[in-house]
Amino acid sequence: MTNFTTIEAEGRDRAGKGAARATRRAGKVPAVIYGAKQPATLIALDPRLVMRELHKPGWRSRLFELNLAGVPVRALIRDVQFHPVTDTVEHVDFQRLVAGEKIHVAVAVHFTNELLSPGLKRGGSLNIVRHTVEVYVDPDHIPGYFEADLTGLEFNANVRWHDLKGTENTKPTAVVDKDFVIATLSPPIKSNEPVAEAAATPAKGKAAPKAAAAAKPAAKK
Repeated sequence: MTNFTTIEAEGRDRAGKGAARATRRAGKVPAVIYGAKQPATLIALDPRLVMRELHKPGWRSRLFELNLAGVPVRALIRDVQFHPVTDTVEHVDFQRLVAGEKIHVAVAVHFTNELLSPGLKRGGSLNIVRHTVEVYVDPDHIPGYFEADLTGLEFNANVRWHDLKGTENTKPTAVVDKDFVIATLSPPIKSNEPVAEAAATPAKGKAAPKAAAAAKPAAKK
C-alpha cells in the first residue's frame, strides 16, 4: 500500500504577489496545487511542517496528502522557492495526483551490501553514475527508492537498470539506452612512483660515512 504524508492546509482566496506577501506576513507559506485537468487551488501551509518535510531525504518523490478543510488532496512537491537571503520557504508548488494517470518522478537509488562486494573489499571504488532515476509511474505505485544490491560485485562490473529492485510498475524516461548504467566498480589505482630504496643514495658531493672514513689518511704514529 502506498504511504502518504499528511499535511494540514488552509485555503486562500486571492492570487498574486500582494496576496502571497500577505500570507507570509500572517506566518504562513503560500502554495498552489495544480494539474489533473482541474483548476489551480490556492493554499497556505505552516512553515514548520514544510521545513520538516524538506529536511527529509527524497522529498521530490514523497507522496503528500494535503488536508484542505477535511478534503484530502494527494500531490507531489514539484517546486520550492526560497528567500535569497534568509533561505526561508517563499512558495511551494504541488502537482495534484489522480489514480491511473502516470506522472514523471525521480526515484532515489539506495546501494546495499557493500561489505558483500569482493571488489570493494579489495579496495575498489564505486562510481555512482545516477543517484536518482527518472521514471513514469502511476501515483499509487511510486516507490520510495530503488535498491542496488552490490553482493558479488567485482572489478569493472556495472550495476544497470535491470539490476535494480523495486522497479515494478515503473518505466524509465530514458529513450536511447533502455538498460543504462547506474554505477560502476573500478579497481584501485596503482601508484607510478618508484619504491624508495632501503638505503638512501648520498647527495652529490657528499661521501657516504664509511667511504669518507676510508678516504681519510691514517694518523701518524
